[in-house]
Amino acid sequence: MAIIWTSDLYTGIAAIDQQHQQIVDYINQLEEIIGARQHHRVGPLLDKLVAYTFEHFAFEENLLEDAGYRFAKPHKVVHAIFAERIAGYRLRCNAGEDIAEPLHRMLIRWLNFHIKRDDMAYVNALKAWGGEGLLLSSFGRTVK
Repeated sequence: MAIIWTSDLYTGIAAIDQQHQQIVDYINQLEEIIGARQHHRVGPLLDKLVAYTFEHFAFEENLLEDAGYRFAKPHKVVHAIFAERIAGYRLRCNAGEDIAEPLHRMLIRWLNFHIKRDDMAYVNALKAWGGEGLLLSSFGRTVK
């Protein structure tokens, strides 16, 4: 099941929403790989997804610290827990296990839950700080 970008995933922080949409695109590419039974493509896609997601996490964590978000450290812990989970999938994939479907299910659940609960919790703090006008000038850099 593909992730459809819906209004309940929209944070109103342009830079964050752009990054989330790219992550959704990667997850939907994984679904295409599953449908085409091209499981040999999972590893390279997982590498791209992980690299992009970790860059997003670093961007988001820096933004939350800059904005003085009081739950910035617990939010970072949530990201670290995800990193541990994804490392397990990487190990399994590198060992030759077909992880495509369980990885896809986990990513859909995790992303939906993370955006709707964890990320939405910081939206008001970022907007109060003036973050809703942030745009990506290049990945990892913002224009305010």
